[in-house]
Amino acid sequence: MDKARETAVRILSEVHTEGAYANVALAKALRGQKLSEQDRRFVTELVYGTVKAGGTLDWILSCYAKNPIKKMHPAVREILRLGLYQLFYLDKVPASAVCNTSVELAKKLAPRRLSGFVNAVLRTAVREPQRAAFPREKQDVYLALESEHPLWLVRHWIKTLGLEETRALTAFDNTQAPLCLRANTLRTTRDSLLRELEEGGAVCAPSGWAPEGIVVKRHGALDAMKPLQDGLAQVQDESSMLVAQVLDPRPGEFLIDCCAAPGGKSTHIAQKMQNQGRILAGDIYDHKIARIEENAKRLGITILETEKIDAREIGAAYEAMADRVLVDAPCSGLGVLRRKPDARWRKDAGELRALPALQLAILESAARAVKPDGILVYSTCTIEQAENRDVVRAFLAKHPEFYIERAGAFLPAPHGHESEDMVQLYPQRDGTDGFFIARMHKACRL
Repeated sequence: MDKARETAVRILSEVHTEGAYANVALAKALRGQKLSEQDRRFVTELVYGTVKAGGTLDWILSCYAKNPIKKMHPAVREILRLGLYQLFYLDKVPASAVCNTSVELAKKLAPRRLSGFVNAVLRTAVREPQRAAFPREKQDVYLALESEHPLWLVRHWIKTLGLEETRALTAFDNTQAPLCLRANTLRTTRDSLLRELEEGGAVCAPSGWAPEGIVVKRHGALDAMKPLQDGLAQVQDESSMLVAQVLDPRPGEFLIDCCAAPGGKSTHIAQKMQNQGRILAGDIYDHKIARIEENAKRLGITILETEKIDAREIGAAYEAMADRVLVDAPCSGLGVLRRKPDARWRKDAGELRALPALQLAILESAARAVKPDGILVYSTCTIEQAENRDVVRAFLAKHPEFYIERAGAFLPAPHGHESEDMVQLYPQRDGTDGFFIARMHKACRL
């Protein structure tokens, strides 16, 4: 599988050197390479596994190499990360194959003299795995290394959630996330889509959270999934599908989705409106707007229009015009780390501190666009209360014309959240992506 490993090294270089997202770089590489299905699966495992192990792999590497990791030749650094991932995390790959292929990769992708360094590091790791035993003296350090999470984040969660909840959350983040699809009810039903997917060889089941949702446990390449390409379905996580349920849009209304890319929630709203009315989907990036438009066209949605606009300007541009407004705010994304293997290593504590001010500014702008007697929904895919309840409470304290409506009452299936004014899903408790949803009503008059 030398070609597979070489492909994986090149993808890892894109991720770590050029800042590419792992899923995007992987998809691009797999489209451009003629690999067997077995090799495609192996490349996917190597890339996602190595990226997810991130700082833990670098800690292991520091146990065997005196050279500072940042000063290593970029290709050698990725080859060693990949090799150590195979040695410490993949039971079925022979150590000899790991060492030999890593040396050959070093000869091809780096100065040949460095192949000896690669060989020495990996063969020492094979002989002396105990060197990289995680220290048990400090629970937080051990948990961070064992669970492949940044130490600062583990410490933050221990402080806010407790040690046992943090253990459960980090364990959930390392599980395999299933593909979730939303049936496009403008063209099909969930039962019909289930049958078509199963006839195509997929293993799937109805979602227990969302009436249009399907959880696909096994499938082939997405590019070859005909129902998806034919616009009968949209990729969307189960918890994300609950947002349109809480928004509860009606045919003929005018709705604004302030931070709409890639369009999953906007197109779901259009379905619930039976493709009747008007939806404005805003975003600040041209390529993201193009993605929204592509999804709407594929799904046969005609009521959705896009606009390049900063969400903080929505209120001034559409003062008291919308029946309902959705703010799916930019957030830390700490509820969806299992779906984004590189995300946990891109976050920092400073981002968590900075986000609430931006989120509140967007929410206040969006509120101006809501008509009297209209609805404002705020959602995030994080579990951080500073970004969730605290933002909503700060907004309500400044805007007495809005009042909370019980979001849990709009959930389509009972999961213990029905009585919650603001719905907070936790991965380790609910078995789904972490998500927050609050629904606010604008009074006709004070």
